[in-house]
Amino acid sequence: MILRSRPAATALESGAGSDARPFFAAPAMDATAINPTVSPIELEVQRIRALLKNRQFAESLQAAETLAVQVPENRDVLYLIAVSQRQLSKIPEALATLERLERHHPAFSRLYQERGHCYVVMRDAPQAIEAFLQGVNLNPALPASWSMLERLYRMTGQTENAGVAAEHVATLKRLPPEIVQATGLFSEGLLTPAENLIRAYLLKHGHHIEAMRLLARIGFKREVFDDAELLLEGVLELAPDYRAARHDYALVLVARHKYLRAREELEKLLQFEPKNRQYWMLYANACVGLGEHDRALPLYREFLVDTPQAPDLHLSVAHCLKTLGRQQEAIEAYRASAAARSNYGDAYWSLANLKTYRFTDDEIARMRSEEAAPSTQLVDRYHLCFALGKALEDRGEYQESFGYYERGNSLKRSESRYRPQTIELNTRKQIEVCTREFFAQRVGVGADSAEPIFIVGLPRSGSTLIDQILASHSRVEGTQELAEIPRMVLELQGRDPDLDDPRYPRVLADLTPADCLRLGDKYLRDTRIFRTDKPHFVDKMPNNFRHLGLIHLILPNAKIIDARREPMACCFSNLKQLFATGQEFSYSVEDIARYYRTYLELMRHWQAVLPGRVLRVMHEDIVDDLEGNVRRILDFCGLEFEPGCVEFYKTARSIRTASSEQVRQPIFREGLEQWKNFKPYLGALEDALGDALVHYRD
Repeated sequence: MILRSRPAATALESGAGSDARPFFAAPAMDATAINPTVSPIELEVQRIRALLKNRQFAESLQAAETLAVQVPENRDVLYLIAVSQRQLSKIPEALATLERLERHHPAFSRLYQERGHCYVVMRDAPQAIEAFLQGVNLNPALPASWSMLERLYRMTGQTENAGVAAEHVATLKRLPPEIVQATGLFSEGLLTPAENLIRAYLLKHGHHIEAMRLLARIGFKREVFDDAELLLEGVLELAPDYRAARHDYALVLVARHKYLRAREELEKLLQFEPKNRQYWMLYANACVGLGEHDRALPLYREFLVDTPQAPDLHLSVAHCLKTLGRQQEAIEAYRASAAARSNYGDAYWSLANLKTYRFTDDEIARMRSEEAAPSTQLVDRYHLCFALGKALEDRGEYQESFGYYERGNSLKRSESRYRPQTIELNTRKQIEVCTREFFAQRVGVGADSAEPIFIVGLPRSGSTLIDQILASHSRVEGTQELAEIPRMVLELQGRDPDLDDPRYPRVLADLTPADCLRLGDKYLRDTRIFRTDKPHFVDKMPNNFRHLGLIHLILPNAKIIDARREPMACCFSNLKQLFATGQEFSYSVEDIARYYRTYLELMRHWQAVLPGRVLRVMHEDIVDDLEGNVRRILDFCGLEFEPGCVEFYKTARSIRTASSEQVRQPIFREGLEQWKNFKPYLGALEDALGDALVHYRD
């Protein structure tokens, strides 16, 4: 197995974990600093480590096995058992313990290092090499693993690999020990102690490109992408030839939906390494972000030639095919993804999310089995739950279907940081700031372009149908859910936002006419990449309903359409939808009901302070009178009627949302009342919606 040689400063390149808090806040204290009472389990773990250090292996094994009775899945306890067993020459027992540890903690790098040590004792060099490589691929800051790899490669005559391993050993020796230790913590998912350590180092020693890069990577894992972007820009100013940092920078740009800039950075990297698979993979992802699915598809398929059993690649191929309207090919690719990994929940959910696919008995049985298996990870489990909910709904088995939807939502909500109070506070502040007088004082500001047409509302409210109707017009470009307005809001919000007293939207009052013009022009410029030469384009980011004040200030001539759906149908449709990203309000009955109610409150406000600026389109009305509502929408947008807008399902284009396959068919009424099949289980939702059930058309 050939290791690829890298620049010496790029050894620290791997990691995983999640632990959210404001990234540029003061370093967090660890639990023992906040609470000096360390847990009894941790105290015992520390005592066992001391026994091992003192080479009291029999005592450490006995103590660890006793502790494992209380905490049988504890990572550190299982690891200490395995180390003690190896030191006592109980190699088969140690390997069995490591298998158990891997089932519960597959991303723990030191288990693979320990497995490598076991194989060294057994004089099995190939398996030892493989185990050590698994460890360093997860955590590059494992000096013992790199040293063993160097020795094993030299022993087996693999001179080139031995040299690469030696280079990594030398790199780790050159780096400050604080950075090596912090990288190890980061790689094990311990973000807070890693961040504390690296911040303390930077405060003491100033700029260090590896420390800055690590801090950026921690920020990336915490999803604090703007800070990560700034840090990596600083790294690249100091070390413009640092390819690993430039790759990290491209990753951050993709995460911030800055796909064109990301692709430009990747093109720089590909000049030096034209066959680098990692670069090409991210390049393909950037193409997808730009809506260039036909450009990404052959790249993904080329990657599959070398790794035909990669489930994520089959999934990427399938997503491209689905977006391009090639449904049968997409189905085959989704099935290939599920075949490559039988518990890959995303593959099954993606089939369900076609809305038109019907699962076989065997597929449902396999999903049930995988969802119930103890080894199935949380992310796969909730994907499987949503897929089973849809599969059973299609069969009319509504009670069991609802049970899976409920379980999937509960699992997904358990990992969410969503706070409904934040949205409700934003609504109150928008109403306080954006008054009729506020807008009257700012007439004539902003860019005067009439090109954008915004479709806003809740997801699953019929926005994709309106988008497809408009995109079927010869003068309108259908784009996608563009991220430019949300990104602009984040920039206006500033760093370290105070959730109890946010800078946005009150900062809108500070915008000068020049600011409004600049932001409007910026929006038009940044969205140009998604458009051709048609005079109008659609931005269908639904959550933009929260930012209509900003949109009116910077683009006063833009058209705004409010896509609205009856509350029970809309909310339940959200509850049974697993979104790729965002929409965190949709994973509990209380959250979705509160969100719908605050949506109604804010839309009533926009209608009052911006009369005539927003066209409300009820989904039910479109179904009842398609042509009449098509004419109404086109008239509002200043467009002549075209018959093709009524036959929207004949329009061939890329569609990325959950309704993509539905809007490729003629309109049908059945979807309006599907929620009533679940009415016996939706009493809590009805109660939570309250008077919204009768006032949603007000």
